[in-house]
Amino acid sequence: MQLDILTICYIAASVTFIMGLKMLSSPATARRGNLVAAAGMLVAIIGTIFLYKDENGNSLHNYSWIFAALIIGAIIGVVAAKKVKMTAMPEMVSFFNGMGGACAALISVIEFDYVFRTAEKVQTLHFADSVATGHFLAIAAGAIIGSISFAGSMVAWGKLNGSFKDVVFKAQHSLNLLVFALVIVLAFVTYFASNQYADYFFIATVLLALIYGVLFVLPIGGADMPVVISLLNSFTGVAAACGGFLYNNKAMLTGGILVGAAGTLLTILMCKAMNRSLTNVLIGSFGSKENTTSGSATTNSGSYKEISTSDAAMVMRYANKVMIVPGYGLAVAQAQHTCHELEKL
Repeated sequence: MQLDILTICYIAASVTFIMGLKMLSSPATARRGNLVAAAGMLVAIIGTIFLYKDENGNSLHNYSWIFAALIIGAIIGVVAAKKVKMTAMPEMVSFFNGMGGACAALISVIEFDYVFRTAEKVQTLHFADSVATGHFLAIAAGAIIGSISFAGSMVAWGKLNGSFKDVVFKAQHSLNLLVFALVIVLAFVTYFASNQYADYFFIATVLLALIYGVLFVLPIGGADMPVVISLLNSFTGVAAACGGFLYNNKAMLTGGILVGAAGTLLTILMCKAMNRSLTNVLIGSFGSKENTTSGSATTNSGSYKEISTSDAAMVMRYANKVMIVPGYGLAVAQAQHTCHELEKL
């Protein structure tokens, strides 16, 4: 009966995630959608803590550690969200996204450690003999994607607050592709390696994934960072979905799929709007000098002039057509309603 109630909690959480995402599509319902999805996550967390039982019928323990971590994390999150300035919101989103990637990666690391210790007990010759292929693929994907998301998000956070500068050098394409290829090769080597060396290969896989995450974001300019943050956000979602597969957790699986799909679609739309190539984003040279394409996407045409408010009113009074190009500053000033009133006039 407890398992049935927990399943209902996960289904309810999954439904609230979908409803919340739908409500986020409109400014009028976005705040309420955020609260609805958060309530569903709270139900899933509480249900897991008090209703979950393993295959031997054992419940979770160490409640003091669990709730201490929840309270500390909640306090840090609330204080950070309250104090952050609107102009610093992108870097806070990048930081929080990095924490999600790290969490997903650690889940895979812990699961690998559990499987590896089990393999040592049964004394199989090769690691592949003690773990199903699909199970290992979920572990490896979660560890690799989560590590890339964590490292990349931390670099993006540092670049947005001015701690890191753009780093562009020759053969950056080749180096990034080489590191990524080594990550994939080491993951396969881990699966087919003997139990004596499998853990070393897995550690090397995670470390190289972290290095790739850093190299992936280093060359990207600040103006292009929102696209990369969106892509890294989708990576975190995919890594979380891998955790859902590992633990057969419907809420984690649904949330990860939603974040991964939404982040991927947003990345593609932003690249298309900016006349950029998603391939350049994936190989880590997006926005770098060696990939600057010729054409109107990188050059300014026409002329512009800053004028006073009264002059702007005079110009618009006699203009046949007016084009308003909103930027991030308009959102920070919360002037969208005033801009809409101007549009109607």
